[in-house]
Amino acid sequence: MVDHMLEPPRLVRRLEVITGVGGRRRWSADEKARILEEAMAPGAVVSDVARRNGMSPQHLFTWRRQAKREADNHPLAFTPVVVSPDTLQPTPNVCREAVIEIVVEGAVIRVPSGVDGAMLATVLQALKSVR
Repeated sequence: MVDHMLEPPRLVRRLEVITGVGGRRRWSADEKARILEEAMAPGAVVSDVARRNGMSPQHLFTWRRQAKREADNHPLAFTPVVVSPDTLQPTPNVCREAVIEIVVEGAVIRVPSGVDGAMLATVLQALKSVR
């Protein structure tokens, strides 16, 4: 029992000094969005992204899970719009007023001006549930 007390002290090979405010690190909404975007990019390795940004991979995995859960709770979201020249020939029974055309997986929804927003949301929700 006394033998281990008589051994010479071992040299310290590495000493890490943590300075500054302790506790949890706070990320701004912009930083968090940038890190999440980087982590969700195709082919991204979440552990590498986390290390580059000075956080644990588990923390970033939690952020990703929360972001996916929030996305699932919002059924309607903004989608990028692509404007292309009109290549279709107008049919005689189509009115000439402004119309928004929504194409989702082969289904075409034409929305005339003045349509009820609640009705449009119902139609888009039904289309989403069919997929």
